[in-house]
Amino acid sequence: MKGTAKVLNQKIKQQGYRMTRQRAVVLEELSKSKDHPKADEIYQMVRKRMPHISFGTVYRCLKLLQELGMVRELNFGKCYSRFEASTENHQHFTCTKCCRVLDVDEPLAVSTSGVEVGGRKMKVVDYRLEFYGLCDDCQGTD
Repeated sequence: MKGTAKVLNQKIKQQGYRMTRQRAVVLEELSKSKDHPKADEIYQMVRKRMPHISFGTVYRCLKLLQELGMVRELNFGKCYSRFEASTENHQHFTCTKCCRVLDVDEPLAVSTSGVEVGGRKMKVVDYRLEFYGLCDDCQGTD
């Protein structure tokens, strides 16, 4: 985390922002989580360390960290967004019953050199591949 904090501090200064304790704590708490928490869940985690922080402050920190490339927002339409500190391309599995979002452990062969769409070659700069179904906990609860 120390290396990440140093990179974050440099990125924030390059963009004309200050490094604040709130931003550092939001990133630290999100980095500890493997659950892809929603903004309100991150708020609850941060409040344990900073009881007087507001939800708005946490949300603005998340948006700035996302803008700086330190956090990824997984947007699931108008229903909700989840956040993660891992910004490398990887796949996710979402349980359609309990809404848990998990990283897919096995990397899939996805070419970022380009894709063909309508007979034309398109350059890929980012991608998102998601799987939906029932997690192991929910499979037996039907």
